[in-house]
Amino acid sequence: MAKAIMLQGTSSNVGKSVLATALCRIFLQDGQKVVPFKSQNMALNSYVTRDGGEMGRAQVVQAEAAGLDPHVKMNPILLKPTGQASSQVIVLGRPVGNISARQYHLEYATQAVDTIQACLDEFHEQYDVIVIEGAGSPAEVNLKARDIANMRVAKMADAPVLLVADIDRGGALASVVGTLALLDPDEQERIKGIVINKFRGDISLLQPAIDFLEEYTKKPVVGVVPYFKGVHIQEEDSVALEKPITEVPTGEMLDIAVIRLPRISNFTDFDALSTEGAAQVRYVEAPGRLGRPDMVIIPGTKNTIEDMLWLQKTGLTEEIRAVAEKGILVWGICGGYQILGKEIQDPQGVESSVPVVAGLGLLDMVTTMEAEKVTQLASATICGHGPYLGPLQGLSVQGYEIHMGQSVASSEAKPFCRIERRGEELVDVIDGIVDADGLVIGSYLHGIFDNDSLRHHLLNTLRRKKGLEPINFASAASVAERKEQDYNRLADIVRLSLKMDLLYDIVGIEGPKNSPESETVPAP
Repeated sequence: MAKAIMLQGTSSNVGKSVLATALCRIFLQDGQKVVPFKSQNMALNSYVTRDGGEMGRAQVVQAEAAGLDPHVKMNPILLKPTGQASSQVIVLGRPVGNISARQYHLEYATQAVDTIQACLDEFHEQYDVIVIEGAGSPAEVNLKARDIANMRVAKMADAPVLLVADIDRGGALASVVGTLALLDPDEQERIKGIVINKFRGDISLLQPAIDFLEEYTKKPVVGVVPYFKGVHIQEEDSVALEKPITEVPTGEMLDIAVIRLPRISNFTDFDALSTEGAAQVRYVEAPGRLGRPDMVIIPGTKNTIEDMLWLQKTGLTEEIRAVAEKGILVWGICGGYQILGKEIQDPQGVESSVPVVAGLGLLDMVTTMEAEKVTQLASATICGHGPYLGPLQGLSVQGYEIHMGQSVASSEAKPFCRIERRGEELVDVIDGIVDADGLVIGSYLHGIFDNDSLRHHLLNTLRRKKGLEPINFASAASVAERKEQDYNRLADIVRLSLKMDLLYDIVGIEGPKNSPESETVPAP
């Protein structure tokens, strides 16, 4: 039977996901067969597994750090907010319907316990260590009786708990003490240690607070993790966009503007564009801020019609059309692709009570929402048209589809790509459209910019258009290589920040078996 360790937080956004990622990589480096788990996740950034299931992005990242292919059993319940206090509920990778928050908590949540237990039982048999992430806080007294993400799961997995507090936001000591005070005695006993996260400054100045916390709570502080930069770990929560980059870059940096839709999803699509030092990705959500970027991206959205209405209300529709008329590249992904078309129809009320709305009209295409959801990994070939895609004709790319609509283009429309494989099935499907000039591109493929050859060609084509010298990307690390480097650097930082002997004692396993050398990490 596997051992388990669970990370719970004094609140949301204290860094549980990143710390769980670090533990997955640390245990992997130390010779353990480790698997991540989060019983219930709420996020709009999701991912599609090899078998076409949908799961939260954080557990995908943790699976990669653990050296595993992502599987929906790592995140059996996924909630994707649709607005109006309701969410699409996805169980073991498949949508079961849209349910109001009240109905979910009062009627549905506890029904999922058997599903959660079955996943845990399977992992207990297959792995050495299960790294479990909680959700929000375990001390939400109004939700506690029906909570299926925190203490109930810790008991089901027989997992000791580390309580994580974010000291950067202030009030960390009070949040730890208050959280413990609101827990039942048996739950207090299950918490075996405290982790202070995101600390800035001289740790010696924090020592009196650590001494007080340990004396007052009778719980050891397992570690103090510094606030660090320069390690890129993909975020799944839109909280990451609460303070997005909004300023126009200076110098030779490309300016890529992403429209910050209210219901934006899968914003990790753009991470690869900003990590090579060639471009800055900024977010635009107010009129008058779009300016004249080198490229505009309209991202995915959980509710295309409502976000199209928001674009009309803000006046951003006219600004996007204006930059397109100036020959600036406009690229729409998934819901953003649907927005680029002439019309979006939802006669069955799949996403919205509004049956039809006009799109931007930049692509000759009409979208109809359908109840059946497409979730598949996809392998495709670029068809090639225009200055950005023409030289890429025949290039093989990988991506994934998550959408609930079908888009039908005119017979004269130029296709973006030809999908040749969905999951394990061979297909022959045209996806996306490119306008006559090749300057407006739309596609359902998420993850398209993770393809190194396409991304490098795109960035250099934009640079040439701006009058800049192209970059030699021949020696640049791939997206996959950069992820591995970042997971190792994260593991190094966290390993040096925790009392590892105490951690292994809490988990109940022996120390490192064959910890490999990892790259040297500079001081955070």
